[in-house]
Amino acid sequence: MGRNGFFETNAAKNHFSNFLKIKYKASDVPIKSIDHYMVTEFGLYLKTEKGCSFNTTNKFLQNLKRITYRCLRHGWILRDPFAGISLTIKEVDRPYLTEDELKSIMEYTSSFDRIIRVRDFFVFSCFTGLAYADVKKFRRCEIERNEAGTWIKTKRQKTGGLANVPLLGVPMQIINKYVELDLLETDDFVLPILSNQKMNAYLKELADFCGITKNLSYHIARHTFATTLTMMNGVPIESVSKMLGHKNITSTQHYARIVDKKVGEVMERLSSKLGTRLAMSF
Repeated sequence: MGRNGFFETNAAKNHFSNFLKIKYKASDVPIKSIDHYMVTEFGLYLKTEKGCSFNTTNKFLQNLKRITYRCLRHGWILRDPFAGISLTIKEVDRPYLTEDELKSIMEYTSSFDRIIRVRDFFVFSCFTGLAYADVKKFRRCEIERNEAGTWIKTKRQKTGGLANVPLLGVPMQIINKYVELDLLETDDFVLPILSNQKMNAYLKELADFCGITKNLSYHIARHTFATTLTMMNGVPIESVSKMLGHKNITSTQHYARIVDKKVGEVMERLSSKLGTRLAMSF
């Protein structure tokens, strides 16, 4: 294509580049060669060989469609390769921990160092909203101190969005447990986190130990931050969006709907309780 700068994320660009190498034995192709067949094959590649979910696949395809749409407008291609292809995003449940479940993890102790490390790093993300990839690349230079306190200011690995998160007491305690910040060089990594595969495997053990029946994975920490730690405690959606590093508030609204549903359930139970005591007769 010769226009890699058009891709909005490195992940989208890398997936398409790898697809071209595997399926077309090429590192690049002319924009005019992108047709309906290539688009459908790219979608199949994402779902099968890369194991992407329905929504993730469509998001990567949407990224490619933005490029072809721009090319159509400029007359660089004459036919829309996405004609007849629906790229809708399905609403999915975003599991998160309740405050009681999070507390049970925070209070859990073990003689196994690997379980304690997994507990600590998971809790760290519950209180910062950082995804695994962002904790993995977390460096000393991304911690800033100013008159408003101590902050993590980082560019998200997945989207490139800027995340600004205040470092509260709990995550700061976790950092201090593993490193001495004043002794770190600017580019030194902050937390010695395990591989994502090991983290998710050990999190299953941790969930069992704590009596949590949810399918615990590291990404649930980010969802817990967005719901239990922030929105359910009255933090405005605009602030949550900025801390999560979302490029637009639409992505954050998924969590707002979860909170609205939870509030609705609580109010329904309250209505049932009050109905027997505070009923009016007409």
